[in-house]
Amino acid sequence: MIRHLVLFKLNEGVERDDPRVLKGVEAFRSLDGKIPELRFWELGWNVSDRPIAYDFAINSAFDDADALRRYVEHPDHQAGVALWREFATWVIADYEF
Repeated sequence: MIRHLVLFKLNEGVERDDPRVLKGVEAFRSLDGKIPELRFWELGWNVSDRPIAYDFAINSAFDDADALRRYVEHPDHQAGVALWREFATWVIADYEF
């Protein structure tokens, strides 16, 4: 299986209650059950006050690299990515487990 972790950092001056952010969170939240390749789906806001912490995280799992690729290319995932590009940057890690 492949674990797909994504950590988001809101851009300077962007807050969690910004309407764009709320729309972006809902876009990703709605992917649960919508994309067949998803085997595990979890997301949430960071609760740490450490300065190195990112703001938002997605933790997901896929059967294999091909399933992950289909997820990444899925139109609903791409729509969420387009929203987040407007107000955040992110890093990812994909690893076998």
